[in-house]
Amino acid sequence: MEYKIGKDARCAVIGYGSWATAIVGLLAANEARVGWYVRNPEVLEGLRSEGRNPRYLADLEFDMERIAVSDDLNEVVRGADVVILAAPSAYLKDFLAPLTESLADKFVVSAIKGIIPGDCYKTVVEYIHDEYGLPYKQLGLVTGPSHAEEVSRGKLTYLTVVCTDPENAQVIGRKFAAPYIKLSYSTDLYGVEYAAILKNIYALAVGIAVGLGYGDNFLAVLIANGAGEVKRFLDESYPDARETLVSAYVGDLLVTCYSVHSRNRRLGLLIGHGCTVRSALNEMTMVAEGYFAADCIRHINTRHRVEMPIAEMVYKVLYQGASPRRSMKELIPKLI
Repeated sequence: MEYKIGKDARCAVIGYGSWATAIVGLLAANEARVGWYVRNPEVLEGLRSEGRNPRYLADLEFDMERIAVSDDLNEVVRGADVVILAAPSAYLKDFLAPLTESLADKFVVSAIKGIIPGDCYKTVVEYIHDEYGLPYKQLGLVTGPSHAEEVSRGKLTYLTVVCTDPENAQVIGRKFAAPYIKLSYSTDLYGVEYAAILKNIYALAVGIAVGLGYGDNFLAVLIANGAGEVKRFLDESYPDARETLVSAYVGDLLVTCYSVHSRNRRLGLLIGHGCTVRSALNEMTMVAEGYFAADCIRHINTRHRVEMPIAEMVYKVLYQGASPRRSMKELIPKLI
């Protein structure tokens, strides 16, 4: 049986970080009313009293007549047809823990580029499918090279909407439409989601290399080899007639590796500069998804045995206490 999103479907956003805040800004420009689940008391009060998120993208001002902000998850979900997940993957279980409202008639969109850490080793889409019984036809992604800081300032951005049904993708796309947003569409739920997760690992590797003093010539080689690892992993784990030389795959990889806004690059940079992994994590003000992804992808790859020397190097540095400098030197002969 087909599942079609209605053209007047109501949207709600789960999360209060920078990306969630930027997404609410986009939706509020197109929708009469947007639900927003915010469990942080400081952020909730700031939105209600000043129409701003005091912790993330504080310059972005909201028309609160168009936003129904609440710390009651069930109330927010109950009033929505499309639920957009935009909390860090490491905390998604906690965010959804109070949920008793059924998702059976909802369409759930992940805007999260991370993997559920712990013992399940699942992507967000896989987790929602398994834990809440939603078929993949009721699951989608919004992704692409899209730092929240630039989206909130109206910088030209390319987003990709992924759904198994192209018509549903188009409906979701219209809700994210803006003069500075260029939209493309895909049905490759598996490939796009895993590419968005893997690129965080390679951004960490780039940050480590920069911190160690390697130059642009080497970084280009490192990123090119990272793109090759992404393609090999996708081709082996879920073969499909996908084209990875487009923005949702390689574009997202490039911006995460090069941008000053990249949390994962920043984490790698701190480690390359000599910080311990623990102290670098403590210095981060936002979640670097690549830290969890490195462990989860290594676990998943034990089934597929794809050659991924960069991802392996990052894992050893993060989780086995390997020397970043020595590990990078050992990696160099493995690159082409």
